[in-house]
Amino acid sequence: MPFQPAARVAAFGTSVFTEITELAERHNAVDLSTGFPDTDGPQIVKDAAIAALQAGKNQYALSHGIRELREAVAAHTQRFYGQTIDPETEVTVTNGAAEALHSIMDGLVNPGDEVIFIEPYYEAYVPNAIMAGGVPRFVPLHPPLWTIDPGELAAAFNQRTRAILINTPHNPTGKVFSRAELGLIAELCQKWNVIAITDEVYEHIVFDGHEHLWLAQWAGMAERTLTVSSLSKTFSFTGWRIGWVIAPPDLTRAVRLAHQFVLDCSVTAIQHGAVAALSLDDDYFSALAADYQRKRDFLAAPLREAGLDVQIPQAGLFIMAGIEPLGFDDDFAFCKYLASEVGVAAIPPSAFYSPEHKALGRRYARFAFCKTMETLEAAQARLAKLRRG
Repeated sequence: MPFQPAARVAAFGTSVFTEITELAERHNAVDLSTGFPDTDGPQIVKDAAIAALQAGKNQYALSHGIRELREAVAAHTQRFYGQTIDPETEVTVTNGAAEALHSIMDGLVNPGDEVIFIEPYYEAYVPNAIMAGGVPRFVPLHPPLWTIDPGELAAAFNQRTRAILINTPHNPTGKVFSRAELGLIAELCQKWNVIAITDEVYEHIVFDGHEHLWLAQWAGMAERTLTVSSLSKTFSFTGWRIGWVIAPPDLTRAVRLAHQFVLDCSVTAIQHGAVAALSLDDDYFSALAADYQRKRDFLAAPLREAGLDVQIPQAGLFIMAGIEPLGFDDDFAFCKYLASEVGVAAIPPSAFYSPEHKALGRRYARFAFCKTMETLEAAQARLAKLRRG
C-alpha cells in the first residue's frame, strides 16, 4: 500500500505552471505563460557575483543575510520611498519572495488564524497559509477595472483575522492599488489589529505615470506591515532566489525564527551580486519600466487583432485578455486550444482563485510580455492564425 501525503498538502494538486509548461513543450508553443524573461539581467550584476565567488565568498552567511545586502536593501528603501530602516533589526534576506512569504506565515500565523487574500492571487499564497495552520478568507477584485468592493473587504475582517496579504503592483491583473484602497486596508488593519503583508516584487515595473505606494508609510502601519520584494522581476535573475522582508523588529524576529530553520542561508556569492543590483543608478530602473511598457503595447496589438478583449495593465509583466469574444467561457479549455492549435502558451487565471470565485477568472487568459522582441514577434505571427480561425 503506497504512503499518502500529509493532510496539510494532500489537496494541493499540481501547479498550473507545471501543467502549462509541459503543454507548451509538447506542442512547441511560443511560451508566454511564464513570468520570467528569456534574457539575463545586467552584466555588472553577474560580474559582482562571479567576483565574490572567485574571492572565496562561498561559505555560510548569516541566516538573515550578509550585512552588505541588508544595508543595500535599506539604502534602496531610503532612495525610492524616503523610508529609513535599520538593516540589523528590520531586514531579512530570504530565498526569494516565495520563501519570504512561507517564513512569514510560519512565523506569525497560528492554527485557526484567518488570513485574507485578494483574488486573483499568486498560487503559492494560500498553501503557505494552510501549511501554517491558517484559514484563508477571500476577497475578489472585480473586472474589468479590478476594483475592491469596500463592503466585501470590510466583511472579511473579524476577531480571528491575523493578517491580510496584498500584492501591489498586482499579478496577474497589472493593477496598482490606489491611495483610497490602501487607505481602507490600513483603516481595517488598525481597527481589527491585523498584520499587513505586502508582496511588492513588481515595484519598479509601473507604467503610464501610475505610482506604486508603500502601505508601510500610512499612519499606524509601519508597526504592523511586512514588505516583501526580490531580485527576480526588477533585475531579471529569477533563478538566483534572493528576496527580502522589511518589517519592524518584533515582526522581523518572528520571521527570522521560522526562516532560520527553512534554510541555512541564501547563496553567499549571489548575495554580493544582489548588492550590485540594488546599487544600480536610477536610469536602470526607468529604462526597465520603459522597455516593458514598449513590449506590453507591442503584444496588446496582436491580441486585440486576434479578437481577444485586451485590458492594458498599469504595471507588472502580464496582460489579462478576455476570451469570450472568441466563443470561449473556460480558460483551461482555451489555453489548451491555444497551445495545441495556435502554438502560443498562456496561463488560465482561474487557477488563481478560490472555488467560490473561479468564474471570475474563467473568462480570461494571462499572457506574459517579459520576453525578447524575437519571442513576441513569433507569438504575433502565430496569433494571426487565431484571428483567421
